[in-house]
Amino acid sequence: MRRLWVRWALLIVAVAMLGAAFVNLGDWQLERLQQRRERNTATLANEQAPVRTVTEVFTHPITDADQWQRVEARGTFDADHQYVLRYRQNGDADGYEVVTPLRTDAGTVLVDRGFVALRSGEQIPEAAPPPPPGEVTVVGHVRRNEIGRRAALTPVNQQMRLISSDAVASDLGYPLLNGYLGLLTVSPPQSGGFVPVVVPEISEGPHFWYAVQWFMFTGIGVTGVIVFIRGDLRARREERSAHSQASPTRSSPKQSPQKQSPQKQSPHMPSIEDESGKEPALWS
Repeated sequence: MRRLWVRWALLIVAVAMLGAAFVNLGDWQLERLQQRRERNTATLANEQAPVRTVTEVFTHPITDADQWQRVEARGTFDADHQYVLRYRQNGDADGYEVVTPLRTDAGTVLVDRGFVALRSGEQIPEAAPPPPPGEVTVVGHVRRNEIGRRAALTPVNQQMRLISSDAVASDLGYPLLNGYLGLLTVSPPQSGGFVPVVVPEISEGPHFWYAVQWFMFTGIGVTGVIVFIRGDLRARREERSAHSQASPTRSSPKQSPQKQSPQKQSPHMPSIEDESGKEPALWS
């Protein structure tokens, strides 16, 4: 029995550890669900809000709560410093994007001029299409800096994987406003086949059902422990029953009946009974 207790204790400890991890993963998915709901609410509210100016929005580091507001800016593009964003996706399409600094009275802000789709096997161009010359008016979505590895953020030969105003400012040599604009419209129009980057899908995603799965794994683990222990107890009862049936039955030894030897009569002694069944007189 002691061995069973040790095995059960180890099993319970292992399941408890896994269960705690599964519960934490479920809570994490619920937290992500809440964050996504908040992001969806902010995205819808910001997208439906009136168009604002650069001086109204780009006054602090841009966060998720600021994203997808529409902002109008006027200025001139710095065509000598353009950056190609490699390996980008827009919906189901693969391609690249082009980022160009826009000098405004409020400061210089990066503008993601849009997405260009590539056909299968088509290479990313080394030089980006030129921006419209002279003063332009742009309307775009407010975006925060992207987060990733330093190698993906740092421009190399005017190319990079992710957008960060801090990394680009270090390469340019002059300051930039935090964050960037995702271009929606520009006047005069630009060439190059650019299309706006789509707004993220407004949905709750799979986080709720992921959380349910982690909690179910916890329940399965607890149920498994109970079934396992009950199986051990049942096997032990069956083993005891089989052992008791196999042991020999002990009983007291039987006494063998004693045979009575017939009495021998003396030849001189008369028979106790005669033929008539009467006792004869021994003496006259």
